[in-house]
Amino acid sequence: MLRSLSVGPRLHRLRRCVSPFALSNKFFLTPYYSYPRTLMSLSNGSAVVADTSTSFGNFDLIKRMELRNNGVVVSKWQSRVTGLTVVHLDYEAPLVNGYFVVATEIFDDTGCPHTLEHLVFMGSEGYPYKGIIDQLANRGFSNGTNAWTDTDHTAYTSSTAGDQGFLQLLPVFLDHILYPTMAKSAFLTEVYHINGKGEDAGVVYSEMQGRQNTSADLMALCSQRTLYPVGSAYRSETGGLMEALRLLTVEQIRKYHGTYYVPHNLSLIVTGKLSNGTHSLLSVIQDKVEPTIIAHDQGRGPRPNGWKRPFVETPSANREPINQTVKKVVEFPEKDESQGELIVTFSGPSPTDFLNRKAIDILATYLTSSPVAPLNKEYVEVESPLCSYIYFGEDIRASMVDLPIYVGSIPVEYLDDFDKRFVSSLRRISQEDIDMDRMHMVINRDERQLRSKLESSKGETLSGALITDFLYGALDGSDLPDALDETKYYDVLRTWSSKDWTNLLQKYFIDANYVAVIGKPSAHLVEKLERDEKSRLATQIEKLGPEGLAQAEKNLEAAKEEHERPIPKGVLTSFPVPDVKSISWIPVESVQETSEGFDVVRTPRLQSNLAKHIESDGSALPMFIQYDHVKSDFVSIHAHFSLASLPDRLRPYISTYLAAFFSLPVKRTSGEHLSHEEVVNKLDDETVAYESALGYSDQFTEVLRVTVKVQVDQYESAVAWLRDLVWGAIFDKERLLVSAAKIAQALPELKRDGSNVLSSVWLECHFSANSTSLASAVLSQSEFVPKLIAELRETPDKVVADFEALRSCLTDPSGIRFSVTGNVLDVAKPRSVWGRYFGSLPKSHLTPVRLTYETLNDLGRNPAGKATVISLPTIESSFVSHTTRGIQGFDHPEFPALRVALEVLNATESYLWRSIRGSGLAYGAYITADREAGLLTFMLYRSSDSIAAFREAKKVLIGLIDGTVDLEETTLDAAKSSIVYGIARNVSTPSTAATNSFLDQAIKGVPQGYNLKLLEKHQAVTKSDVLASLKKYVLPVFSSSSSTVVVVTAPSKVDQIADNLEDCGFKAEKRTLEVVLDEGSDSDGTSETGSQASYH
Repeated sequence: MLRSLSVGPRLHRLRRCVSPFALSNKFFLTPYYSYPRTLMSLSNGSAVVADTSTSFGNFDLIKRMELRNNGVVVSKWQSRVTGLTVVHLDYEAPLVNGYFVVATEIFDDTGCPHTLEHLVFMGSEGYPYKGIIDQLANRGFSNGTNAWTDTDHTAYTSSTAGDQGFLQLLPVFLDHILYPTMAKSAFLTEVYHINGKGEDAGVVYSEMQGRQNTSADLMALCSQRTLYPVGSAYRSETGGLMEALRLLTVEQIRKYHGTYYVPHNLSLIVTGKLSNGTHSLLSVIQDKVEPTIIAHDQGRGPRPNGWKRPFVETPSANREPINQTVKKVVEFPEKDESQGELIVTFSGPSPTDFLNRKAIDILATYLTSSPVAPLNKEYVEVESPLCSYIYFGEDIRASMVDLPIYVGSIPVEYLDDFDKRFVSSLRRISQEDIDMDRMHMVINRDERQLRSKLESSKGETLSGALITDFLYGALDGSDLPDALDETKYYDVLRTWSSKDWTNLLQKYFIDANYVAVIGKPSAHLVEKLERDEKSRLATQIEKLGPEGLAQAEKNLEAAKEEHERPIPKGVLTSFPVPDVKSISWIPVESVQETSEGFDVVRTPRLQSNLAKHIESDGSALPMFIQYDHVKSDFVSIHAHFSLASLPDRLRPYISTYLAAFFSLPVKRTSGEHLSHEEVVNKLDDETVAYESALGYSDQFTEVLRVTVKVQVDQYESAVAWLRDLVWGAIFDKERLLVSAAKIAQALPELKRDGSNVLSSVWLECHFSANSTSLASAVLSQSEFVPKLIAELRETPDKVVADFEALRSCLTDPSGIRFSVTGNVLDVAKPRSVWGRYFGSLPKSHLTPVRLTYETLNDLGRNPAGKATVISLPTIESSFVSHTTRGIQGFDHPEFPALRVALEVLNATESYLWRSIRGSGLAYGAYITADREAGLLTFMLYRSSDSIAAFREAKKVLIGLIDGTVDLEETTLDAAKSSIVYGIARNVSTPSTAATNSFLDQAIKGVPQGYNLKLLEKHQAVTKSDVLASLKKYVLPVFSSSSSTVVVVTAPSKVDQIADNLEDCGFKAEKRTLEVVLDEGSDSDGTSETGSQASYH
């Protein structure tokens, strides 16, 4: 039920990114998250035809229920012959998603669950070819498969546009899960090997090398070891510790698979609409999966003799609540020793105590969700913050849930006693009683947000509850109704008194024992780890000797050769590519208010219902507004402010402005003055969500965007808030100081992440001073924010004048574009409301949106010859970008060929995957095309040997171009099919469909639904088109004469990488980035904050 934070043990097989730096934002500088982590919901959905059957073949119905007001029918089935469990969430949606879950329990740190997750994708008995599962998936309107390993389960996932591809892939995927080949060669490349230079490598090893010594992983492991008794699997590092991975054998993994990967320990959760309902799913499993399981002598029913349900019927279930408070200190490598971290974990209720779990979730939101929340007011929203965030989490365990509280960026002088101070704060809050007006607002808003979330992603929202039910719920399905029907808990909690809430706080936090793990930064540990690793490698190389090293290289090459065994073309073509016409696209009606100077290709304005509705509501407006109607319970209003005319000296202020945006005092249009606390409380009471950011998902960052989402009947309120938050905000010195201090507090933690650092330095290398993204990066902010804080204290009037000047530039009507998305037809007055609040804006010639290519520096416009290698002591692997010029613009005639070419290279189990990840050289490798900036970038993520990975990628590319590496037509078909899925996913929810309609027409300058129209052009791309595009646009990224390189790596690897880049023709610059903090301590590295966003 509670929010998930990316600090836990979940390990992903693959991270696909839509931009080079999609992984860069570890957390936001203003971490107020109020989208709930939930189990169930309210949402209007289409009617579902009732299915009253109780058996189908071997399968018996365990439970069927329809979720109230939601249009979702949940049915749970189990095979009486094999014990296989199947759950179907039936509802209308363009995508079908599958979550195939195995309960995986391990009592050591070998990482068998995680390594096995990787080996599953390396071929199966029925399909003994590495990568075939993803190549088949790619042909079925998918972008491959995925998986994750958590503490108590491993989940394998697949998502397709429409059901045809999903159902034809299902038996193949299950064959891989239940009967993988687990070859020794696969172990060498995918898990662990020693290369010819004596270095440790392998995909899993590289991944854990990048995680093991981070503050989050070190603290989490210490917490697990302290919380759980010896003999409990919850103590284990399921990802595998490096020292254990170096000793692990494939035989151990095979044995582990034989124990846990059995049909009675497997649940198939499928979400979305199937052509013939649930029977479509059961028919495929009955006819194509059950016979295979029975043939393997695994038809032993739901509970074979001797079977013990993992975690529930093993020693892991034997755990008492925390009987005494324990405090431990963990050091993590960091040269900046100014700030540390804290995890405080309490014992919670039973996993099936859904009411109290929801109550704790609501209580956490009350305590931390906004600037006026009690804990944030005391610890975060102050001039000298005691931390940058406080976050309540939940870890579900067999006998009880754990309640970890994460606290970040704590000044080291407060670390040792922070836990006691924190509990004292909770006690004071309890004694002062709960503000019941605000508590009721929190409950109501949480329910609104849940409805919104389910409207967009029913399957993703509900799948977590179904996974938990499989792991810990009653086998007869009796826990499902309470797990999924969250509505009734809101109703109960609305009846609670202040005393009920303080009793809850008292029981689970104030009077309870806890385990506190303090994370302390250590510059000494940085040096020790580097010294120890160099010594260990030297010993390893000496022990192997020349013959051993040669044999290691020979073993690796033999393993790679075995993997390259071609898949018979007939196997691939036996899976037909579905028809695009089978996909149900979400319809969007669009209408624009005319505006002078708006010169783009627009969709012809027909007399649609929406057009008639708009035109019936008063006269035309003097500004640009686009209305995009979709079927929804909600409506969002957006304002887009151009930053083109903003003086460069004011750009660094944007981060603080966005951080403070929703927590400044306001003078309303009515003349009413609101304090910042009144603003926050009223916003939370009247809205579903609100957000301020640069652009959309790292795109269009030269536009500042403000979004307010509300229920349809609050439409006028949203428009009024937009006007008042921008034009009526009062730049109060104290509030600005608090926001700037929060940014300063967050910088050290941001600087520990390799992706953040890479993004920041990449921006610095390629963009000029008029780039807002560069001005918002951590390097710039590290210099600017301390000065801003000093000026706010010494010359506040000057700073306020600067913010007023910033707003004056933003509100120039020539650069403003308004947007309305959602259920516009149900808004009574969609147009005249705007006239009421914005009618005084002068009519103006609308200027074009400034794109990021206009902010490139000389090197960004012509990347060539420069390499920058950054030392970052908190990582052990490398994060790399190679950049060259690419296609600029959104309607370029050669883009369809480039899009297909990149999909050919990037697809799961395609060329880059096999040559780099398959060789254990990096955890991720992909090439992206940024059409806004006109740059093409080759990225390496968590690379164990970035130079070897670069050379392998170049070798493959040249081979494709000169024909020595064959480009099969089946590969081309799969690439085109994956593009279909990508386009479908981008418009798979009402909100994203409407937003993309606006972006196409108002920002990109292309017709509505342009990506759908591109599908025909993608299908027309030929093999020769792809090869020509590879040669023209991609090959230059591998030449020093036409590309730049940025590398962020461990200190021990800097010299070697720089020397190798020099050998490749680059002029390499080695850097250690010093950031001088107030206390005078130095810090290596930098980071990129991306769009400084405030999410609520």
